[in-house]
Amino acid sequence: MSLRFSLAKAAGAVSTWGLRHVARRPAANLPGKIALAIDPSLLDELRGKCAQGSVITVGTNGKTSTNNLLADAFEAAGCTIICNRTGANLAAGITSALLQQPAAQWGVFECDELWLAHVLPRLRSNYVLLLNLFRDQLDRCGEIDRIQTSIAGALAASPDTVLVYNADDPLCARIADEVPNRTVAYGLDESMGLAQNTVTDAQMCQKCDGMVRYHYRQYGQLGDYFCDQCDFARPTLDFAGRDIAIGPAGVTMEVCGPAGCESVHTPQPTPYAAYNLVASYALCREAGIPTADFQRAQDAFNPRNGRLQRYRLGGRDVLLNLAKNPTGFNQNLKIVEADQGPKMVAFFINDQVADGHDISWIWDIDFEELAGQPGTVVFAGGSRAHDLAVRLKYAGIEAAVIENIEDAFSRLGALVAAGTLPADAAVYAIANYTALPQVHAALNAMEAAEPAVAPAPTPAPIAEAAGASAAPTSCHPERSAEGAEPKDPATSEPSATPASLASEESPEPPVIIAHMLPDLLNLYGDGGNVRILEQRLRWRGIPVEVRRIQHGEAVDFSQVDLVFMGGGPDREQKLASEQLLAMRDELAVYVEGDGPLLAICGGYQILGRQWLWGDELVPGLGLIDMETRRPGTSADRLIDNMVLESPLAAHPVVGYENHAGRTYLGEGVEGFGRVVSSCGHGNNDDDRVEGARYKNVVGTYSHGPLLSKNPEVADWLLARALERRAGRTGTPAADLAPLDDGAELAANASMVKRLS
Repeated sequence: MSLRFSLAKAAGAVSTWGLRHVARRPAANLPGKIALAIDPSLLDELRGKCAQGSVITVGTNGKTSTNNLLADAFEAAGCTIICNRTGANLAAGITSALLQQPAAQWGVFECDELWLAHVLPRLRSNYVLLLNLFRDQLDRCGEIDRIQTSIAGALAASPDTVLVYNADDPLCARIADEVPNRTVAYGLDESMGLAQNTVTDAQMCQKCDGMVRYHYRQYGQLGDYFCDQCDFARPTLDFAGRDIAIGPAGVTMEVCGPAGCESVHTPQPTPYAAYNLVASYALCREAGIPTADFQRAQDAFNPRNGRLQRYRLGGRDVLLNLAKNPTGFNQNLKIVEADQGPKMVAFFINDQVADGHDISWIWDIDFEELAGQPGTVVFAGGSRAHDLAVRLKYAGIEAAVIENIEDAFSRLGALVAAGTLPADAAVYAIANYTALPQVHAALNAMEAAEPAVAPAPTPAPIAEAAGASAAPTSCHPERSAEGAEPKDPATSEPSATPASLASEESPEPPVIIAHMLPDLLNLYGDGGNVRILEQRLRWRGIPVEVRRIQHGEAVDFSQVDLVFMGGGPDREQKLASEQLLAMRDELAVYVEGDGPLLAICGGYQILGRQWLWGDELVPGLGLIDMETRRPGTSADRLIDNMVLESPLAAHPVVGYENHAGRTYLGEGVEGFGRVVSSCGHGNNDDDRVEGARYKNVVGTYSHGPLLSKNPEVADWLLARALERRAGRTGTPAADLAPLDDGAELAANASMVKRLS
């Protein structure tokens, strides 16, 4: 035992005592952080505290719940454990748990995906349980292929570790294909018949340039997938869930594995709980935990950590849950939507470091599913409440901004008093990572203040809602059960305002918007820009048609009034560029004919003579005299909020940048704006110029999406589109009547104030 190791242990013990007894704060991370600073190899030494070995749970969604359930199952089987139950899942959190807890037979740890490369080679765990990979925290984690590479590298550095992975996720299957470790595949061997959302994070095959297809899809990219251009397909399942039943009492299924088939159950009544159930079962069977002990732990599992936590407050059923990315939010919306009774829904979005500063992902949440539900009141909270209110507005939902969950309950009381909602209206609170603890603490305090004779909590309304989500709901009869294609909210009708009704009955030709390759180019919620443009025309009674040009489809640009191009992951962006290069001449005619075009991030780079694909410089469309180069001596991405001055808007333009390439404009090409905030860079490290303008083309690195907080830019583009429609059809150019942009400008002002 080295002196450094002894000093690290002592520092961890002292800081733990101080935090718990003096500061009265959790000692989940700081003790481990201090100890690792003294002895970076500390985890190697601490590994010996787990006599029989350890298990690490990784994945985007469900880590904390699944890992804590595994800990309960190991304890139910009589094993002693060390576990980071609070969810402190970086190296510091795992180190803290090992320092603070007595030696045990097993370590059961959850670990952040990118930190697995630091933790696994030192712990040399017996098993890694890989749950799923979804787009999450792009400003910190980057594209998913970076996470895949990191996890694969961690496993390669610990070759004796067994990988138990979700084979229904093509992104996880690619990792299993690449690593030398023994792998165990689990999944669901039948469709749950779920209505589909628009978001999926694996459109392309993981082996070739083909597109992923499905025999059936569950949610996100999970399902029974295959590629019709190569042999990539879902692997044979070692543990297969069958005869899946989701109802008020939870999820029941039969899991068939190497030793036969067994029936298992979880009281959590949601489709994603079905995956957590088969995942935890597979891991426990591999680790030798008897099924009876596993099931006993499942039946008793009640983490009370804000994940699917139920309350009974003031005679109302209340559900609190975590959601931190589009897939998580959309699964929560299925629960809320299926509850046909009167209800209050409060969403909370923060943008702290642990959440990711970039919240563009809220535009990939299908909030439209809540629009038009009778007796539903929605509130927006958190540090990005104003952005959330704008997103809800374009979904057809009026949402007041609230300070906290107490404010929501106060307003609920006023609505009950006014007769707008009944006294027993259900309450749903859905919060992202750092927003959850405050909401959780407030609801716990309300529960503690309930009279002692208050009725016991009942999961009935919530469970019934979750059970209903497992099949097509009656309010969406157009959705099919198996192999259902996603319903794109941007193409569905907004709530019936007079303006939108007028647009449907108008004899004038519609404004045609071409959304280029949305199946490949929608990394940062960019499709929200199209939704905003479409709605702003509909609200004015101007007919509009959005044509979504998918991979392999053609478009006649002479019949288009506005073109939109977003950004995508590297592989998808390269495939998209090849199709766009084949259209180059037609696009050039469109641009030179003053056709309006909005291009974001990767779509913006492609407009120039060359652009950066990974580390490789590749030919662009050459529609604008500009080029994107490698970063040079700096390998840093330019990632930050930014505020611009732009000639296209009287108000400051607010956006978010995340790009590696440095773009330089040629002679005669003006910038979209100039960065005036202390944060943010723009096109490159040098000149503070952001984006480009050429004729009626606007290119920018600003996403989030760009138009949500900058309605003047949206209307500038729409005015140009109306001019083009007039020339194309002979229809007189329509005036853009003023709209109430209070929500958009409030979101703009909130960010300008923060960044000034």
